[in-house]
Amino acid sequence: MRWEDFRRSDNVEDRRGQGGLGGGLGGGRVPGGRGGLGIGGLIIVGLIAWATGINPAVLIGGAEILMGGGGQSQQQQQPSQSANRGAPDDQLGQFAATVLAQTEDVWSEIFKQQGKTYKDPGMVLFSGSTRSGCGAAQSAMGPFYCPLDQKVYLDLSFFQEMKTRFRASGDFAAAYVIAHEVGHHVENQIGLLAKVQERQQQVSRAEANQLSVRVELMADCLAGVWANHADARFKILEDGDIEEALNAASAIGDDRLQKQSQGYAVPDSFTHGTSAQRVSWFKRGLQSGSLQQCNTFGSGNI
Repeated sequence: MRWEDFRRSDNVEDRRGQGGLGGGLGGGRVPGGRGGLGIGGLIIVGLIAWATGINPAVLIGGAEILMGGGGQSQQQQQPSQSANRGAPDDQLGQFAATVLAQTEDVWSEIFKQQGKTYKDPGMVLFSGSTRSGCGAAQSAMGPFYCPLDQKVYLDLSFFQEMKTRFRASGDFAAAYVIAHEVGHHVENQIGLLAKVQERQQQVSRAEANQLSVRVELMADCLAGVWANHADARFKILEDGDIEEALNAASAIGDDRLQKQSQGYAVPDSFTHGTSAQRVSWFKRGLQSGSLQQCNTFGSGNI
């Protein structure tokens, strides 16, 4: 992937090396949960949560945290005054800031063409743990997007974990992860997330999970739309890049992850989509370059 010669986003807060969460969480319980999960459950959540794209507390406690039902977690947490703002100096930080900048350029133009204004998301780089507007952010959760403060939270060490745990290596695989999280910001901008979260409170757990799957597959498709436009505008793609992204999408399908962790898959518990679905929707966005082609809620068979 070609990225070194392009601009970096200034919408980055670098909290790496700071003192972590601080007090106030008490007992290690994940905010917004309904009684919390044991260690075994948290390990499974940690394994798949980066693919969820929304704070993993939602995996544990439904949509409470995003609808204001999670107590202190609904309060936006302010970053430390010592947070460095703007593009970082290290290579990985600059890479993340560059991909974020390209999502800004692509989505601003797409929204403009539709007579709308795109509000850039923020990105918080952290190490270990920090606070988000949705509550605790920890490395084990993987990258996620918080709708309450409209920021993507990312521990850059996760990209190394992608290589070792998921066997999904390559800079474009990492770019796909960032673009997927920004895809949730796009969903938030068009009002989709709030509607889905409200609906999730009215249906069964299995139906709520299906809604989550549609949200996730749409974000995969939107990542593909970004890749289409970014390559047309900046010529970023090199040989093997698309295969890297498709491999990453396949590696984090619910069916594959559940079989790896427990030996079998439980479709009613899927919250992200199967490997085949994730690959299919990313390719759909990549090939079409159209936001309208990403309407997973209008597709009877996803």
